[in-house]
Amino acid sequence: MSIIPEQHTSLLSDPTLAHAFPASFLWGAATAAYQIEGAASEDGRGSSIWDDFAATPGKTAQGESGAVAADHYHRVDADTDLMVQLGLGGYRFSLAWPRILPQGRGTVNPAGLDFYDRLVDTLLAKGITPFATLYHWDLPSPLQQAGGWVNRDTAYAFADYADLVTQRLGDRVAGWITLNEPWCSSYLGYGNGVHAPGIQNRQAAIDAAHHLLLAHGLAVPRIKANVAANVQVGITLNLNHVYGADERPETRRDVQISDDFSNGWFLDPLFRGHYPTNFFANMGTAEPPIQEGDLALISTPIDFLGVNYYSRSLIRGAATQPLPDRCESVSPVPGSCYTEMGWEIYPQGLQDLLVRIHRDYAVPNLYVTENGAAFKDVWDGNEPVRDPRRIDYLNSHISAVAGAIKEGVPMRGYFVWSLIDNFEWAEGYGKRFGIIYIDYPTQRRVFKESGHWYQALLSAFRDAHQQ
Repeated sequence: MSIIPEQHTSLLSDPTLAHAFPASFLWGAATAAYQIEGAASEDGRGSSIWDDFAATPGKTAQGESGAVAADHYHRVDADTDLMVQLGLGGYRFSLAWPRILPQGRGTVNPAGLDFYDRLVDTLLAKGITPFATLYHWDLPSPLQQAGGWVNRDTAYAFADYADLVTQRLGDRVAGWITLNEPWCSSYLGYGNGVHAPGIQNRQAAIDAAHHLLLAHGLAVPRIKANVAANVQVGITLNLNHVYGADERPETRRDVQISDDFSNGWFLDPLFRGHYPTNFFANMGTAEPPIQEGDLALISTPIDFLGVNYYSRSLIRGAATQPLPDRCESVSPVPGSCYTEMGWEIYPQGLQDLLVRIHRDYAVPNLYVTENGAAFKDVWDGNEPVRDPRRIDYLNSHISAVAGAIKEGVPMRGYFVWSLIDNFEWAEGYGKRFGIIYIDYPTQRRVFKESGHWYQALLSAFRDAHQQ
């Protein structure tokens, strides 16, 4: 494995960047179970909606799946050694619900819980703070067969699962995230169908989103009952700041419509106890099946919000009011650069977003729980793999987090997406986000230049707070 040069600050274009963050700031990297673990049919793991989706012809690039992925299930010791080498303070991972409860509820698979028990103990032994996500999209197949997130009962199954896991691991995990990106689980999974379970029904997306939020609200008090008072419990949302391309009235209207769709759909019920005004009418749907007490549960106070940020929205108003998912975006933006995902690189959007959340929603603590970029990384057999564009991306976005701190935003940590290359959902293995390269035929791990850059930043951070 490569090690960092002694003059680590030479890798940093701005060595003073490390001084912009408080000593308590948590630097980490993030992954997700289905994207890295593999071992999809080993040790009693049940099937998930992503196993089913990937097995359906035409749903993922080249029919690829997470059946093997980065084989992390068999490589925990080596992968956590890489985390130590990077100097990570924290590691955000997700637990595979079907590995623990193959039917989604009922009989526990002991080997599944044992795996995460060992992972947590290994992290702690190596000085890395565990941050666990309970749901990162891999719903057990039997629950989907009963209706999935459109079925209200799935929310109660999730709360039971959260209770079970935190009874076992709650004494050692510092941070618990209930759901990762429920916008994606609902809209991409049930609305336009590009993600598992592949359903295309706008009303189903609305109903699924409500039940995901309900699952979160039901789970929070049960998690709290199983953990120490200093353990943090929150949720992670994918959010993007929405800008207007001009000042026309129709643009201002469509910016609000787009913002409700991208952000308010989940922020408002979580932090204000209601959905955005006219949101369901604008979506062209009925309200979800809200029962008495649901919104009070959903808005149960949490300790932090995790923000996943990759790009912004730039909206140009239409002559007639569009549906929220059909607002006209300016794309490509003249003069802008894009990642391999086709997402505009716009770091100022992260700073503006964090400031806006702090200002409008009074969130007590904020983490960037995902931020990163896919580029065409090519390994020529030498180390490190060159990826200068990713270094620029990370430098500019971490600088944006520093800017938010300067504006008074209570930022507590940053997790780069991602630790290693992985299965990128419907995109298969063609999109690489990792700061460590995976040669999939051999499962060899190879540092990228961005991994060394991040390593240098974290080393400079530690030096800054030891003076």
